[in-house]
Amino acid sequence: MVAIYPGSFDPITFGHLDIIERGVKLFDHVIVAVLCNPSKNALFSQEKRIEQIKKCTMHLSSVEIDSFTGLTVEYAKQKGARVLLRGLRVLSDFEKELQMAHTNQTLWSGVETVFLATSKEYSFLSSSIVKEIAQFGGSISHLVPENVAKDILMHYS
Repeated sequence: MVAIYPGSFDPITFGHLDIIERGVKLFDHVIVAVLCNPSKNALFSQEKRIEQIKKCTMHLSSVEIDSFTGLTVEYAKQKGARVLLRGLRVLSDFEKELQMAHTNQTLWSGVETVFLATSKEYSFLSSSIVKEIAQFGGSISHLVPENVAKDILMHYS
């Protein structure tokens, strides 16, 4: 069974990697799909984010890194995936993700959303927090993989 883990991953964090690593235990193949959202002002280009994620997931043979634009359910159809994998940190994530899952069901009844609760050590972690800490010179080595931390620090230096 193929699952898609969609997101902007700007940048990928240890919380994202937690979901990916646990997802590969549940599904035969996990596609980490980097969304191209022109309305967002991304820190890194889509190509750079793909490169970062590939480096972080090299040890996972059943993971594929890809990118897409448009509706996630249309991308899932193209890839033959019937599962969308989503991580939940806090209650507000659940409310937003449940609404999105219901919306996706109205667009294609052939897709299911599977929620994984993020491990407790990452329940506070978001890409936005990482960027804010880095912007003000704080340490982010405990929040993102080493290659990503280097890219972020280079961006803000």
